[in-house]
Amino acid sequence: MVDVRGSPKPQQPPDKTNDTVEEATATMVGSSGSSAGVATIGVLSFLVTVLLLIICIRRCWDGRRKKDPKTPKSSSDPKDVQKDDDELVDNMEQNEAVEPAKKDEQKLGRLRMKLDYDFNSNNLAVTVMQAEELPGLDMSGTSDPYVKVYMLPDKKKKFETRVHRKTLNPVFNETFNFKIAYAEITTKTLVFAIYDFDRFSKHDQIGEVKIPMTTVDLAQTIEEWRDLTSVDHNKEILGDICFSLRYVPTAGKLTVVVLEAKNLKKMDVGGLSDPYVKIVLMMNGKRLKKKKTSIKKCTLNPYYNESFSFEVPFEQIQKVQLVVTVVDYDRIGTSDPIGKVTLGCNATGTELRHWMDMLASPRRPIAQWHSLKDTEDRDEK
Repeated sequence: MVDVRGSPKPQQPPDKTNDTVEEATATMVGSSGSSAGVATIGVLSFLVTVLLLIICIRRCWDGRRKKDPKTPKSSSDPKDVQKDDDELVDNMEQNEAVEPAKKDEQKLGRLRMKLDYDFNSNNLAVTVMQAEELPGLDMSGTSDPYVKVYMLPDKKKKFETRVHRKTLNPVFNETFNFKIAYAEITTKTLVFAIYDFDRFSKHDQIGEVKIPMTTVDLAQTIEEWRDLTSVDHNKEILGDICFSLRYVPTAGKLTVVVLEAKNLKKMDVGGLSDPYVKIVLMMNGKRLKKKKTSIKKCTLNPYYNESFSFEVPFEQIQKVQLVVTVVDYDRIGTSDPIGKVTLGCNATGTELRHWMDMLASPRRPIAQWHSLKDTEDRDEK
């Protein structure tokens, strides 16, 4: 018998199943590693894609902001700064071009005159020769100019040239003579005042030329051009006048009491005036009645207390005008108006208020102070 226990064990063939399992396991491990790598790459790709999208969106947004006109440009950009500088230079050049145009618009023209003083006869011959480049004050673009010539401060002797129709370059060639001693003439100022004639309304002053006689050499004949300057009518104080108005509708009676005046303009050589007051009742531009006060000699603050009455029916009281003028009397020459006040329903300011107060208070005198206004009436005598 064969001893089963002592006989060697037969060798088992290699276990192919285990090898297969190990190979499968290794394969699975390798496959798992490959899958993990692929997943990682996928995640990175996704992140990169998202980042690129964000960058694209940001650039598109920035592009829209640059194109948006409401978004202010950055001043730090050198190109923008250069553009701003160029625009500033252009604006400065435009302003410089506009300034001369404005100055040209203010030009009033110029006047040519001649002065010739005769020491033997104490006579100053003043010749108004011509004017040119005057502004057109009429609707047709022309003017009807004439020239007034007088001496300040008294204005006692006043001359006027003829009126030249529809021209901006009139030729006058008119000579006027002032009899005045040389010692006195040095205290005077010669004035050339150019006006535009108007038949139906107040004549408009175009400009003036003032020549202080202390600035000229009268030992020789002077002939020259002078530029016209504008006139400031508010710079001269003419004085004030006080008077009362009283109207009685049932009787159709208008009563004016001239009380006093003060601070009147100096008209005489001695620095005083000889004032009187002229009262004119007008309707539709026509003079109905004229009355005058007495003359007060050598005073700038005259007291009158003189009463004047006018017949004005109630149906006409709304149509009339009352012109109160203070005049400097001259026994030899022309009596020059100092200033005036115009009242009526067509008046303005304090003049209208005084007139309306009179109408609102029948039979009761209403007194008020008024500031005199300049007058250039050619018939104020």
